[in-house]
Amino acid sequence: MNAWRPDLTALPPDDVAAALRAQLETMRAAARGAPAPDAQGRRAHLRRLLEVVLDHERAWVEAVAADFGRRSATETRLLELGPLADQIRHAIRHVARWMRPRRVPVNPLFWPARARIVPQPLGVVGIIGAWNYPVQLTLSPLADALAAGNRVLLKPSELAPHTAALLQRTLGEAFPPDQVCVVTGGPAVAAALAALPLDHLLFTGSTRVGRLVAQAAAPQLTPLTLELGGKSPAIVGPGADLQQAADRIVSAKGWNAGQTCIAPDYCLVPRARRDAFVQALQTHARRRWPGGVDDPDYTALASAAAWQRMLRLAAEAAAGGATLVPLLQPAVPPPEAPAPAPAVLGPVAVLDPPADTALMREEIFGPLLPVLTYDELDEALARIEAGPRPLALYLFERDRAVIERVLARTTSGGVTVNDCMLHQPQHALPFGGVGASGQGAYHGRHGFERFSHLKGVYEQHPLVGAVFDRWVRPPYGALTQRLLRFMLRR
Repeated sequence: MNAWRPDLTALPPDDVAAALRAQLETMRAAARGAPAPDAQGRRAHLRRLLEVVLDHERAWVEAVAADFGRRSATETRLLELGPLADQIRHAIRHVARWMRPRRVPVNPLFWPARARIVPQPLGVVGIIGAWNYPVQLTLSPLADALAAGNRVLLKPSELAPHTAALLQRTLGEAFPPDQVCVVTGGPAVAAALAALPLDHLLFTGSTRVGRLVAQAAAPQLTPLTLELGGKSPAIVGPGADLQQAADRIVSAKGWNAGQTCIAPDYCLVPRARRDAFVQALQTHARRRWPGGVDDPDYTALASAAAWQRMLRLAAEAAAGGATLVPLLQPAVPPPEAPAPAPAVLGPVAVLDPPADTALMREEIFGPLLPVLTYDELDEALARIEAGPRPLALYLFERDRAVIERVLARTTSGGVTVNDCMLHQPQHALPFGGVGASGQGAYHGRHGFERFSHLKGVYEQHPLVGAVFDRWVRPPYGALTQRLLRFMLRR
């Protein structure tokens, strides 16, 4: 199959918008001709997508490594390809059940009428992928959209160009362009895509760009799913296993060198246990990556600009009185140091950075780990509640009452207790943000429903219809007044 793939990067903005509008109309026409694929057709689409993932395993690993400069091959398989294959197989197994109309009870006033919910494809869905997990964060929503029976206009991140080119080639070979169309290009292409009258648009990226996407989509009233980020805290509770907490936090922070939207952004630790916690972070970091920053299982930052930003954040915090504790490398380079190739920076604990530093205002998206202290748990919870709602929250604690107290007091996109990030691959849990960390959720059945229109259908019963003809249609009489007295009773 030959995908539609004009060189949008070389076109002026007006021509980009025109080309995308023409492609959208082509896909809409195809959707009108075949509006709702049956379960067999959807499973066929999903199997084709699974083949794209599995048949090109080595090519995905190489493309992502080329985009990062150095990306752990095992991490690409473990954090991207493996979860993708698992998700697609789950959808293949369950999509027929998800598609079935669901009987729901009617209001007792309407017995014995019937009601049901009928899932329908939305039509043409737009997906704008992210660079930090360029395969998983692009193909995961694609799998959900295909399971829901949609056609998809997809734009990979231009910040992962090797992966974007591979996505365009492999999906172009697997799907006709009126089913899945991959377009590449920079911010102008993304802006033009976001401004289209799509039936739904999913964007994964920063909160700053998410606001721009929402503004572009607003004139068309395009429904949005925004998967953003924020400052996801890791609370080490008063009853936590300190060694376990340190090991799991530093492991999660080290995955993809911290370039993960749900990575633990900062830690809150009891003041009396801080030094022991930091020593444990260092011990477990060196155990997990025995080769230090040169360990092949440790990933580079995706660009020299990202590396230099980390150094600026660290230097500002240190100037404000914070202590920097490198967990793998001997020292943190000065901010004026040139970025190495690949741009590798080991995890660094930053002790008690001032609240007004950029490190504590911005999502870090790198291997810096602020460690803050508290005397009472309520102090830690108040700090979290005072900021924007995070995409994820992590709690390490063995006391069930404390766990339930933290869950009740905090609001976040998702939570993992006694580990980090593992709520994300759960098929039965919705994944998404709240407030500044995003809107809407997907994954598993939640993803199927995110990209479906859940149409409510009421079927009138002859008896109910005859009664309503007398009671609730004009001219209103005594029976209507009796009904109102019943409905408005105290």
